[in-house]
Amino acid sequence: MSANDTAIKPFRIHVPQADLDDLHDRLSRTRWPNEVADAGTDYGFPLARLKELAEYWRTGYDWRKHEAELNELPHFTTEIDGQNIHFVHVRSQKEDALALVLTHGWPGSFLEFADVIEPLSRDFHLVIPSMPGYGFSGPTTEGGWGVPRIARAWAELMRRLGYERYGAQGGDFGAGVSSALGAYAPEHVVGVHVNYLPMRPVEGVELSASDEARLVKVRELMANRPPYQALQALTPQTIGYALTDSPVGQLAWIAERFAQWTDPATPVDDDRMLTDISLYWLTATAASSARLHRDTQRGVPGEPCRVPFGVAVFAHDITLSVRPLAERLYDIRHWSEFERGGHFAAMEVPELLAGDVREFFLARLED
Repeated sequence: MSANDTAIKPFRIHVPQADLDDLHDRLSRTRWPNEVADAGTDYGFPLARLKELAEYWRTGYDWRKHEAELNELPHFTTEIDGQNIHFVHVRSQKEDALALVLTHGWPGSFLEFADVIEPLSRDFHLVIPSMPGYGFSGPTTEGGWGVPRIARAWAELMRRLGYERYGAQGGDFGAGVSSALGAYAPEHVVGVHVNYLPMRPVEGVELSASDEARLVKVRELMANRPPYQALQALTPQTIGYALTDSPVGQLAWIAERFAQWTDPATPVDDDRMLTDISLYWLTATAASSARLHRDTQRGVPGEPCRVPFGVAVFAHDITLSVRPLAERLYDIRHWSEFERGGHFAAMEVPELLAGDVREFFLARLED
């Protein structure tokens, strides 16, 4: 590996105006399908709501405003394992603070953590990467970028940044990457905290009525695989053509996830959601981000994670974790249940997530 391969370079976001003009032009020329009367959500994302979002994206949403806000964060890039890696690196005023690597999922981005940066950086150095194939890390150019490989890349990233001891946190795919990082580098990872931990039913484990009720939803999802998941796991390239060519297609694909996976009492506002969707559109990473479903599904299972583990369960997530089952696999040191919040906890209830993350990792310093 040459010295240039390990270089960490400052990065500034600046989307060419031609790309924004192209987006607006495409939105103005959308070819809309019809919709049956009183369809609601029975057939998919409602036409009226999608038209409302598309029109706001075209005429009201201001990418430059949000680009400027994002550029207030310290961005960097480096190359690891042949792949460009973008990350935000915020150092705490406490020089000896523990470092945390925060990993987003799909259809999220580094933007997920924007509202937890200030509270968490009081006590921790923060490293917030864009996963390979996502956002400013850019499209991947080869297969195999599943969860274990991303975890290995994160271990190298933290080494380059000079962190010998650190924690890992994430939700969705970010939870899997964090767990895999703890398994891959247990001598460096002091603990793993996740806010999504799906559990498969296991025979012979005594469960409470509430835990059994949680497994009913798990069984329903296992029996009826969500269409987006099936397409991205089986033919990510095929769906990628539609999402990369049509901004309204990309909009519907992700907006539906936000509509279904958030707590109705803590919705993500349209500007924040459209900034996340814009990151996918403007970097042309619809297909490469979708490949994570396939590459992880085809990957070889890694070693189990044995480091101290913390779990935050948010009441409106896709599925809710079952502690007795989690304790069979992980060294559970911390478990929290919240009545508010859904799958995008860092966006929906940042104060709850940040407080839980802080509590877990400050306790690890006392272990």
